[in-house]
Amino acid sequence: MEPICQDDIKKMRERGYDIVTIRRAEARLRQFEQGLVIADQIRAAFKGVTLGGGVGLEESCGIDDFEDEETLAKYRSGDEKDDWQRIPISKLNYSGGGLCFFDAEAMRFHLPAYLIADLRGEYNFGMAFNLTHLSDHSVSKFEFLNGTQRSAVRAFLLHIREDPDYAFDLDDIDRALVSYWNDKVSDEADRFPFSGSNKPLG
Repeated sequence: MEPICQDDIKKMRERGYDIVTIRRAEARLRQFEQGLVIADQIRAAFKGVTLGGGVGLEESCGIDDFEDEETLAKYRSGDEKDDWQRIPISKLNYSGGGLCFFDAEAMRFHLPAYLIADLRGEYNFGMAFNLTHLSDHSVSKFEFLNGTQRSAVRAFLLHIREDPDYAFDLDDIDRALVSYWNDKVSDEADRFPFSGSNKPLG
């Protein structure tokens, strides 16, 4: 969603925008502010998650470009591995295609950064496709998420289904919410929790 603030609406009023347009802007502001609350939920759910042995962000782009092992190792050396909140937005936008080449560890580490960037209107491509087109291969990338993390993803999907920018994806979002990202599966995931590090607990 495109970011909007109270000052934007104030300027619209000062410039004589019609009431319908202003009401739409106000609704968009409420949606955006609700998204920031979901972003806090995501931060809490993925706090402390590290990359571990997962595929790095630039490394994933190298895989996409069929680079050799030496080049991939060079890319990985510069990848963020400890704090997903330090990943620059510019890298997320440049490396969006790399999501297809993440393994489960890499997805758990990078996913919150992408989701929050999307909620803040900073990610240029949207996350609906990656979360709703769920083949056996794509589902395997989410297998390390615990119940709290899955619930955060579900909250994200529930939020964007009300976003006009995602109207085209609504059917896919609804199918994903009643299948893979449903509450029951999130509850079951908590029976086999993963810590914020890279190994199952117990």
